[in-house]
Amino acid sequence: MCSNNMKIYQFKIQLNDIKPLIWRRVQVLSTITFADFHDVIQNTMGWEQCHLHEFRVNGKSAPQGIGPIFEDGFECPTDEKKVKLDKIFTEEKQKINYEYDFGDGWEHTITLEKIVDPDEKPYPRCIAGERACPPEDCGGPWGYENLLEILGDPKHKEHNNMLEWCGKIDPEAFSVEGTDKLLRKFNSSN
Repeated sequence: MCSNNMKIYQFKIQLNDIKPLIWRRVQVLSTITFADFHDVIQNTMGWEQCHLHEFRVNGKSAPQGIGPIFEDGFECPTDEKKVKLDKIFTEEKQKINYEYDFGDGWEHTITLEKIVDPDEKPYPRCIAGERACPPEDCGGPWGYENLLEILGDPKHKEHNNMLEWCGKIDPEAFSVEGTDKLLRKFNSSN
């Protein structure tokens, strides 16, 4: 149940540097933390939570990082478990950046499209999207493009190796219903 002052944030999450675009549209409670939002992004995009990540918010003088805090001393300036979305997002059309896997450098642009009142449906939820998420550890946007080229050419010398490594990939595949079911599982486990 939602409190009277709670809002629903509708975001578009777009994976940068990939054509055609890979994107998702999600609705979440405005009061979830950035740590929970990270889980929503991972589940809706199709990532597997194998790598580090960071949210970057453009402040007045420099980007502010929001991310996990680790015992080994590596940390972002701001702990994502302590910051709620409504402390950063205050109006529609605001954008932040989210990077996943610092090695491959998967950059996402997250845009707050709408702020609406909640209904009785459960949150978070995925309401739209297009195209499959790239496989983990494929080398970022350039590596993914190269992988698709190799998989699309059965005569390529690396075709069988890549097929064995990642299996068949349908870059156009995306199921909003299947993705929303994943979010239901995530929601019930929290």
